[in-house]
Amino acid sequence: MHGLVTCAGIIRYDEEWSPDVFEKVMSVNVTGALVVGRAALPALERAGGAVVNIASMWSWFGNPVAPAYGASKGAVAALTRSQAVSWGARGVRVNAVAPGWVKTRISEGARSDISRKSKIDVRIPLGRWAETKEIAHVVAFLLSAEAGYVHGAIVPVDGGYHAA
Repeated sequence: MHGLVTCAGIIRYDEEWSPDVFEKVMSVNVTGALVVGRAALPALERAGGAVVNIASMWSWFGNPVAPAYGASKGAVAALTRSQAVSWGARGVRVNAVAPGWVKTRISEGARSDISRKSKIDVRIPLGRWAETKEIAHVVAFLLSAEAGYVHGAIVPVDGGYHAA
């Protein structure tokens, strides 16, 4: 196995303040990445492969309406660094991509709320939301030989949102 992308993720918004829902979000978003990565490690090690975990811009920011999602994506970033430190000596590179606002079904609510969208837009220095292919291109790069010395990085792909 030359590459693995862990990208399973759920968000439950205000329901996440419930401990049961919080735990479910953490299980899917973080434990899933842990379990799949661990299962794939022997094959990745044999191939000198790479892992890309999908974190989020919420890895760095608090999220007032999705506390478990934010916490889980912060944990994915921390897991990525731990995997990198542990698995590097075994020849397996591990990085994460932290997408910002992307034009997807999950962001449709924010995009259709003019007030909310305008507040988001003004903070994105590039002035637009990402297309899914822009995230995919960064993931593909991190899995490639061209990224052979990129290891333990959490790469924001957010049009500069985290810097604003």
